[in-house]
Amino acid sequence: MRSFLFVPGDSLRKFENAKKTAADALILDLEDSIAPDEKIGARSTVREMLAARNPVQKIYIRINALDTGMTLGDLAAVIPGRPDGVVLPKCAGAADVNKLSLYLDAFEAAAGIENGATRIVTVATESARAVLKLMDFENMSPRLWGMMWGAEDLAASLGASKNRTGRRYHGPFLLARDLCLIAAAAAGVVAIDTIATDINDLETLREEAIAARQDGFLAKAVIHPKHVDVVNAAFLPTDEEIAWSEKVVKAFNDNPTSGVVKIDGKMIDKPHLRAAEKILALRRT
Repeated sequence: MRSFLFVPGDSLRKFENAKKTAADALILDLEDSIAPDEKIGARSTVREMLAARNPVQKIYIRINALDTGMTLGDLAAVIPGRPDGVVLPKCAGAADVNKLSLYLDAFEAAAGIENGATRIVTVATESARAVLKLMDFENMSPRLWGMMWGAEDLAASLGASKNRTGRRYHGPFLLARDLCLIAAAAAGVVAIDTIATDINDLETLREEAIAARQDGFLAKAVIHPKHVDVVNAAFLPTDEEIAWSEKVVKAFNDNPTSGVVKIDGKMIDKPHLRAAEKILALRRT
């Protein structure tokens, strides 16, 4: 999956528009995009959305954080609708993931859903504490499927007046981004890049998405339908990358007992082979 499109959980109109996009997944939001006094009512709207989903798109639900007192109510409302996964905001490490996993065990059983069917994606950098807990995923539930980083809530946690200047994030936010990527790789789950907040700046979006893919992110979150095609295109490898990767794979196939091969005067080893295989896998998604 390349693109995760956020959809306010109280807007059937925006959901219908989102269904028409090429987004690989939709995140139906019960958290930040919903006014506090509308959150309970939005649960039933999300259930309607689940019942009317586009079968080619995965559906995730961003629930309210564990410390809000709303998590169980959110899950009770949406899990019977069989979403593909749940996005956990304000997550601070394995303990939060495991608590949510236990809740999901119960709600899946009550709804007659196969245990473990509902994936978990964490928003893993929304506070200073959460960033420090990024390496605390060694004993997490196998439900954990992905980790997303974000810069907006982190700015408030740090007391920062801004998180970027022009097209560049400031140091603390780049650190959170990179640690999220590394933590996801260490945990063996998908790293998801953050949203681009400027809806109309498609060039910056494209640059961010290309940089994210080149660094190792496998997907990017977006907040507007017109961002979807830009992100999807950016997460496809270039013709040059594909040609090089095919050359690397062929060289190792031709020399199956060798740990190192020579291509165009360069020594290429097994890490290069693994990277090439990942690029070719992206081509097929």
